[in-house]
Amino acid sequence: MNLSLYSVNALLILDAEGHRVLAKYYRPKGHPQGESKDLLTLKDQRAFEKGLWQKTKKPGADIILYDGRLAVFRHSLDLIFYIIGGATENEIMLYSALTAFSDAVHLLLRNQVEKRAVLENLDMVILCLDETIDDGIIVETDSTTIASRVSRPKADTTEIVINEQTFMNAYQTVREKVQQRIQQL
Repeated sequence: MNLSLYSVNALLILDAEGHRVLAKYYRPKGHPQGESKDLLTLKDQRAFEKGLWQKTKKPGADIILYDGRLAVFRHSLDLIFYIIGGATENEIMLYSALTAFSDAVHLLLRNQVEKRAVLENLDMVILCLDETIDDGIIVETDSTTIASRVSRPKADTTEIVINEQTFMNAYQTVREKVQQRIQQL
């Protein structure tokens, strides 16, 4: 029985043609089963992604077993989000992590989740990924928490008006303080 926290082998985002938009493969050196020797090269990863896309390009199911791995996926306009785990991983946990990541991306991109928007905001999407999965370990499954940690801070709404009057007030204040200091000496 695998009691490891390492449950995610990869997170992928592929477009409608099966091309990679974002891919992050995990297999840390400290994994209880040792470091993986599969899917190390770009060629192997691309072949895996192409085969996976061929099996999942039509919406219908949410979970499949492909190439000895559990693939949980979700369609969104012209993108497909995937989380890949081992064949013995908990499907519900993988699905909840994928849902949290996908919903957080939808919140951050204001429901405009398409290839162009993801590429334009790739920094926020990658931060979102890092807040969801850390080194193959699922750390957060609440989409609003993930989005709040990633979102850009709002600009300060207090507006500072700088005009001639404020400069004169500042000058007068400094002048009075200097005069007080001189009189104290």
